[in-house]
Amino acid sequence: MNFAQNTPVETTLGEQLLLLSLDDESGTEKESMNVSYAIAAASLVELALAGRVEVHDDQVTVHDAAPLGDPTLDAALAEISGDERRKPRKTKEWIEHLRKGAVAGTTRSLVAKGLLREEKKKVLGLFPVRRYPEADGSAESALRQRLDDIVMRGAAPDERTASLIALLHGAKLHGLLYSKPQLATAKKNMEKVAHGQWAGPAVRQAVKAAEDALTAIVVMTVVTTTVL
Repeated sequence: MNFAQNTPVETTLGEQLLLLSLDDESGTEKESMNVSYAIAAASLVELALAGRVEVHDDQVTVHDAAPLGDPTLDAALAEISGDERRKPRKTKEWIEHLRKGAVAGTTRSLVAKGLLREEKKKVLGLFPVRRYPEADGSAESALRQRLDDIVMRGAAPDERTASLIALLHGAKLHGLLYSKPQLATAKKNMEKVAHGQWAGPAVRQAVKAAEDALTAIVVMTVVTTTVL
């Protein structure tokens, strides 16, 4: 990793998920499908943390439509606000709907912040692909240290990091943090954090809805892939 900056750049939950999922050298994605759903879910959680949306009976509604200044989150908020003229959608529906835009926007943001760099290549000399290797490892390094302190050493989680752990747990992305020898312990500890009393009722409700929706999506994806 490159530790060019002393103070890590501030990142959203979605950006943190993407950083954890990319190979530092090659920029290839690990668990790309599950990560893409988790990034979309992270947009909803960020909006809940900021007091912009609420989740009641698993339906997402807008509490405050004021933009946050983040293009990806503001695009998600605008879509939810515009959709409220019809029947409110459930958390899972919004995660599926926001998935593509959330991943693309998150990638652009990390490049703009100087944490990733874009590389354009051709596979077999014919098919153009984009890869996003790490440009500055300070943010990811600090993030992994903070997660490890909470998950493996029992440090008290702050609201945002606990939300991230819940998203990782719901999307079955434990392997982005830990290898097989540590995996069973990590899963158990991450579940405890995810279901802890670290936030107010409104935020916990939104995070739990996102976590449950991610688990349902991942299970359905595995079943569908197995059948096919």
